[in-house]
Amino acid sequence: MNRLSTSKRAEIIGCLVEGMSVRPTCRLTGAAKMTVLKLIKDLGEATSRYQDATLRNLPCERIQADELWAFCHAKAKNVPEEKRGQFGYGDVWTWTAIDPDSKLMVTWLVGERDEVDGLAFMLDLRGRVSGRIQLSTDAGIPYRGIVERAFVSDIDYAQVIKDYGVESSEDGSPTARRYSPNKVKSIEVRKINGDPDEKHITTSHVERMN
Repeated sequence: MNRLSTSKRAEIIGCLVEGMSVRPTCRLTGAAKMTVLKLIKDLGEATSRYQDATLRNLPCERIQADELWAFCHAKAKNVPEEKRGQFGYGDVWTWTAIDPDSKLMVTWLVGERDEVDGLAFMLDLRGRVSGRIQLSTDAGIPYRGIVERAFVSDIDYAQVIKDYGVESSEDGSPTARRYSPNKVKSIEVRKINGDPDEKHITTSHVERMN
């Protein structure tokens, strides 16, 4: 079986890391499309194993968590009836947790935006930090319960509630922008557990990363 040399793999990965898509990477490096796709798969598995083993006992003091929405094949409302409920069709949510000081993405989880995946995400987060942390999230429905179940009382936790309102169109009728949030009208900070430092209660870093 032919195997790419380390230097050739590094060349391909370098192109991908710089933001090139698969086809330009193939043209520049001379590699076949399926070769590049297999390398991406192998690299993803290797980096996932490295991340899972290495990002442990982290001395983080503050964490911001948020979810990133995407979809596979089609948005949930547009998935054909015969494909609904099948893996690989519909909305996909990526739960993310970032250390705002180091900008390290401590952990993430790809799944549903529900209590089951949310709890798995929070338990994983707890298993990666070495001490008590201050956590900031939005007011997503699952958060309060899953944070309490994962950390019990060993956490300083607060929520940031943003009111985006509804923007108006040129004719004065209310409308909502489809792919980006409306302008923030007001922000409410709500302390949920422990004694979180108010000056560090924010989700700006993780939202900017997402």
